[in-house]
Amino acid sequence: MHRVVVVGAGFGGLSASRALVGQDVDVTVVDQRNFHTFQPLLYEVATAGLESGDVAYPIRVIFGKAGNVTFRMARVTGVDWDRRQVLLDGARPLPFDSLVVASGATARFFGIPGAPEHSFPLYTLTDARRLRDHILRRLEDVDAGAGGPEPPGALTFVVVGGGPTGVEVAGALAELLDVAVRHDGFRFHRSDGRIVLIDGLDRLLTPFRESASAYAADTLSHRGIELLMGHTVKRVRADSVELEDGTVLPTRTVVWAGGVTVETTVAGEIDVPTGPNGRVMVGPDLTVAGREDVYAVGDAAAVPRGGNGPGADSVCPQVAQVAIQSGDHAARQILAKLAGRPTAPFVYRDKGIMATIGRRAAVTQFRSGRVVRGTLGWLAWLGLHLVYLVGFRNKIVVFVNWSWRYLSWGSGPRIIVSEESVAALDDGDGPPAA
Repeated sequence: MHRVVVVGAGFGGLSASRALVGQDVDVTVVDQRNFHTFQPLLYEVATAGLESGDVAYPIRVIFGKAGNVTFRMARVTGVDWDRRQVLLDGARPLPFDSLVVASGATARFFGIPGAPEHSFPLYTLTDARRLRDHILRRLEDVDAGAGGPEPPGALTFVVVGGGPTGVEVAGALAELLDVAVRHDGFRFHRSDGRIVLIDGLDRLLTPFRESASAYAADTLSHRGIELLMGHTVKRVRADSVELEDGTVLPTRTVVWAGGVTVETTVAGEIDVPTGPNGRVMVGPDLTVAGREDVYAVGDAAAVPRGGNGPGADSVCPQVAQVAIQSGDHAARQILAKLAGRPTAPFVYRDKGIMATIGRRAAVTQFRSGRVVRGTLGWLAWLGLHLVYLVGFRNKIVVFVNWSWRYLSWGSGPRIIVSEESVAALDDGDGPPAA
């Protein structure tokens, strides 16, 4: 049978693999983790709104009944193009006839000194758990010293990045502090907690219309979050953040939501042409430039929008919808080639964008440009995320948790589970080394 190897089990890899279920091809999905992570809800795990298992689902369970799809838990180290093999760390290479690169992206620090060492990215489930443990331990440490002098910035949380992730994290942090003070018996005052959101652009949520950005800014400000727009980070230290204008913000917690890159991922290490931000260059049908029967999808690729409208030659944003659609398209091109049909160009179907700011506050912008905000936007955000969440059990659990949290504002898994994070905080107040 025709052998297809799919590198990565994120939205793009999952979409490609699902489109090949039951077809006359032999599919192997390779990922260094044995679960799929629903990344849009990682911030909920990081701020103690959901458990880790609520946003993760075993890959083997997803394809357990698919006779032509198998899973290999391994780290991809490269590709032998002459032998057409995917190289694995400590395991036999995987031969392929077609290859789908869906290895995603990782945090981009823009060369800012100290950012990789002293900030918390939020791109994997491990990232989210580390951040949650750090935040909760920070609250415990401040409470333990209640009444005495606090270290500078002990309850200051700095979020770098004004995109959807940064806005969502900032809003969720404000809610976490509210709940912690009201329901958990902490002895510090809510006003002691400071949340600062920094972005180099002049407004939040730049892909949205200005009205949506203004609503997000007003809502965050009303909830006590300081916005430093038009400022860039110059340096991150274990106990502070320095801005380009010389301002120093004492803090022990820096959440990095400032962008992503492909340069340090599998896609950046397999000797294929890459473009801005390390993204793999692909043709209209998503084949990698100069590599027949090799496709790149999702965040890993510079996916063209396609079509005939304005911006057809531009590159798609690195969002889940692009990954889902491009993964499905790549799979259909593999099947078309096997059937002797010509491949078709990819056309991105923009279904709109959304971001939540907190309880009963979100913005949803449809393809037409219409913006829905407030409670209605929040309900639309909840519904869409439940639809795309993988696994029936996860859908039910998340729905129940969200409903219960709405009715019982004090609920939530505010527990510290990582001894590694606790030890790291005791030693140096910074994130544990990756």
